[in-house]
Amino acid sequence: MYIRSLFQSSHLQWAWRAAIWKHVWCRPQEVHRWMHSGGRNYRAVIFDMGGVLIPSPGKVAAEWEVQNHIPSGTILKALIMGGEKGPWMKFMRGETTTEEFLQEFGRLCSEMAETSVPVDSFWSLLTCEQVAKPFPVMTEAITWIRAKGLRTALLTNNFYLPNGKSFLPLDRKQFDVVVESCLEGICKPDPRIYELCLEQLGVQPSESIFLDDLGPNLKAAASLGLHTVKVNDPETAVKELETLLGCASRMVIPNTRPVRKTMEIPKDSLEKYLKGILGTQATGPLELFQFEHGQSNPTYYIRLADHQLVLRKKPPGKLLPSAHAVEREFRIMKALANVGVPVPTVLDLCEDSSIIGTPFYLMEYCPGLIYKNPSLPGLEPSQRQAIYTAMNSVLCRIHSVDFKAAGLEDYGKQGDYISRQVHTWIKQYRACETSTNPAMERLIEWLPLHIPKEQKTTVVHGDFRLDNLIFHREKTEVLAVLDWELSTLGDPLADVAYSCLAHYLPSDFPMLRGLRGCDLTQLGIPTAEEYFKMYCLHMGIPPAENWNFYMAFSFFRVTAILQGVYKRSLTGQASSATAEQTGKLTEYMSNLAWDFAVKEGFQVFKKMSSTKPLARSYHTRASPQSLLNATGSRSYVSFPESPPAHTSKGVLVISPEGLSQPVRELHRRLRRFMEQHVYPAEEELRRHQASADRWAPSPLMEDLKEKAKAEGLWNLFLPLETDPEKKYGAGLTNVEYAHLCQLMGTSLYAPEIFNCSAPDTGNMELLVRYGTEAQKARWLTPLLEGKTRSCFAMTEPQVASSDATNIESSIREENGLYVINGHKWWISGILDPRCQLCVFMGKTDPHAPRHQQQSVLLVPMDTPGIKIIRPLTVYGLEDAPGGHGEVLFEHVRVPKENMVLGPGRGFEIAQGRLGPGRIHHCMRLIGCSERALALMKARVKSRVAFGKPLVEQGTILADIAQSRAEIEQARLLVLKAAHHMDVAGNKAAALDIAMIKMVAPSMAHRVIDRAIQAFGAAGLSSDYPLAQFFAGARALRFADGPDEVHRAAVAKMELKLRP
Repeated sequence: MYIRSLFQSSHLQWAWRAAIWKHVWCRPQEVHRWMHSGGRNYRAVIFDMGGVLIPSPGKVAAEWEVQNHIPSGTILKALIMGGEKGPWMKFMRGETTTEEFLQEFGRLCSEMAETSVPVDSFWSLLTCEQVAKPFPVMTEAITWIRAKGLRTALLTNNFYLPNGKSFLPLDRKQFDVVVESCLEGICKPDPRIYELCLEQLGVQPSESIFLDDLGPNLKAAASLGLHTVKVNDPETAVKELETLLGCASRMVIPNTRPVRKTMEIPKDSLEKYLKGILGTQATGPLELFQFEHGQSNPTYYIRLADHQLVLRKKPPGKLLPSAHAVEREFRIMKALANVGVPVPTVLDLCEDSSIIGTPFYLMEYCPGLIYKNPSLPGLEPSQRQAIYTAMNSVLCRIHSVDFKAAGLEDYGKQGDYISRQVHTWIKQYRACETSTNPAMERLIEWLPLHIPKEQKTTVVHGDFRLDNLIFHREKTEVLAVLDWELSTLGDPLADVAYSCLAHYLPSDFPMLRGLRGCDLTQLGIPTAEEYFKMYCLHMGIPPAENWNFYMAFSFFRVTAILQGVYKRSLTGQASSATAEQTGKLTEYMSNLAWDFAVKEGFQVFKKMSSTKPLARSYHTRASPQSLLNATGSRSYVSFPESPPAHTSKGVLVISPEGLSQPVRELHRRLRRFMEQHVYPAEEELRRHQASADRWAPSPLMEDLKEKAKAEGLWNLFLPLETDPEKKYGAGLTNVEYAHLCQLMGTSLYAPEIFNCSAPDTGNMELLVRYGTEAQKARWLTPLLEGKTRSCFAMTEPQVASSDATNIESSIREENGLYVINGHKWWISGILDPRCQLCVFMGKTDPHAPRHQQQSVLLVPMDTPGIKIIRPLTVYGLEDAPGGHGEVLFEHVRVPKENMVLGPGRGFEIAQGRLGPGRIHHCMRLIGCSERALALMKARVKSRVAFGKPLVEQGTILADIAQSRAEIEQARLLVLKAAHHMDVAGNKAAALDIAMIKMVAPSMAHRVIDRAIQAFGAAGLSSDYPLAQFFAGARALRFADGPDEVHRAAVAKMELKLRP
């Protein structure tokens, strides 16, 4: 056990041992080395941890006591106190928590020292990475022991850390078995823990060697029949191990192991072939080991006489098309060796499968260092920086090769590399698919649609990363680049992105360790962005704008590779022992790829000009062009082609064709997404709303939202005036968003898909405008990401809530908190299980001036006292999963920091919340009406009544004409209101806003009603969206303020402004 070595070389050592083990050992407590006669065949080596594999912390305790002015020996005395029933032994058996142990341990130390002892400080130092560094000689010894085919085990008295994990600063993969006292409830020298370890190893005591630094532990092991090695000095102990095992550790090749049974190759035929190639008749055995790393082509180390070679072969069995091409690896390395790229020296390519079962090639063994951990532990920051710089430099050398001069002009197709690679890896993934992976399905659809323009064509490695490089042992020089299986001619940026995979993987990621969570600045390792800039500087090229695409593609390709490895592991074909683990990693990797796809989608916002908006001017300029363009479709262009961004701030744009080019492109992409994804999904989404699972989010809806994110069609609603830096969304003007919102309004489900649905839009704008940074971090960020939903609680059943000053719900201060009591209803979205925030409006001071009585609080939905009474329906429709709830708030306690702006600011906030949001419903109603009219026209063209098509009936024609006129009138009024908000501000546009809120719902109500009438009974059913459209439009004549209120407001302003 690690902490046991505290007691080495201490006068307290024997007293401590006697106190704990007196009942176990009756003999004198002297140190014995238990020797055994030679000639044994050992099968396993068992290691203790503290004082054997990692340094003894005895010096740490002594130095810490000196530095903290604690009497010498205090720590040791406190640890031995109580013997087996003392706090330390209970802690090692896992009977107490770290907190409990440190509390008792601190009390004992303080009593002995007669002063306060900061044991937390000692414990932090004792368990920190800097103190618990493994001995390199022992780490190397474990490697060669495993390479010799012996099993290894760790048998340690150990303890739990506060995070619930045991203290184990070692790589578990070094051991076949790990036995820890805190997990088993028994400690050394109890014989049971040794027997448990032997049982798990599957060996007899006589077949095992046990290394420990404490005599009682060694004596217990020897009594069971284990051979023991007393560790006073790691170097000496390793030499004794070498003698016992009959081999020299320095002759064992790092990162090798005995050949796995499924990867064995016939030695006799191989030896005969090698002697023919090498021209040697040397006698002596052929030594063969398998390299541990490598997931694709099995790789072997060979020693024959004085030759050290590496053999790389195709795996056995049926393989995927074009995969595992060792012939290409041989060719590329042979060619690159002649142009200055560091590669191993290749000797021969054998395509005769009769020799070892599959084609293979030979190369000389290149001794050096392979860094498998990208954080480069044990090195100085300057050394790490130099290694990553060398890695970057050698990649530049590869990409600078004149492939024509090197004879590689036909090594791959030139041009369209990314496109071909995407389709290749899709094909490879499909060939080895074992189950459905939603992220991969999205990527398979997304990647082909976002292929970037390639920089140039170069030799690309295809699998360039740190652990595929061999470094000089004494210099930061790359001696050889390995694993050229995926090399070809292609886009060099794919290599650069691939070499940065580790930056985005966690440090404990299986198979491929990462750097995420590491302090790269402190380590001296460049960030991915710095590494990319370094590459661009060396190559003399500007940084690419679509870096996220390359990262998405890289993780997608890794996922496909891992899926192939996993598929082969199911049939025993994979070359690595860890191959079966890859099945669990593909989903993780694919989700990382999709995260980058989403980031790439948002690049559309960055490409949109951020020039200063035009000065405000209020005028309308009509285009001289014909209202019909060459294709016969409507065109309302109100300024010349290629206008500057946000021209609509100064000019009324009445059709999408008149928008600035970036926004026009955004509109085109939104339309395409609606046609390809939203409309086809409506029927299934409607079925979900009527199913037993309707109160849970639809998986299809969540999938569509992910796709929308990746397209950059997300959070489009936040206006430029609210978000001028485009920190949270697209930064569109109200006019620009009006055209997009109209398009979203053609589907009931589209607003949520693009994260542009109420009440979230109003709540997010409220947080952007008025929220503190802490409130934004807690509530705004997850809303913007679409991870949560929200609701707005204002309307009450007991009062006319169209007048916000009538609100009766109370908010009172009590013991540093706000306590809420109230009865609310028609709270849209509150039934959604994702709803985590309720924006609550209530009265803090009923005696204040009328518009200063109300306040707004941010109430977490899991706060005790919130009781949902029932869901309310609109014409029988529940609007699941969000619904509309009737809710009681009874003694709901909320922290004071959840108040928005301050007490008495509620009415002001409510008005501000309805800034641009005031007309979002109107914008969507235009689209809703357009869809209803389109459905109506299609219906009447296909139906016959009273001997002629409905489309020829006079009343139908009149209804179509009336609907078209009313839609156009309302559209122009909506756009005028949006334009006025842009150029004059929301307050100045109050009249236009009131008029459109009075006009649009009634217009939509009439247009949809005509469409239902044309449909007949089918229009009332859920087979079509008309019934829901109708209910929604009718409800908005209340939800967005009663018609009567808007009419009164318009009349008052009319009388005031125009006498």
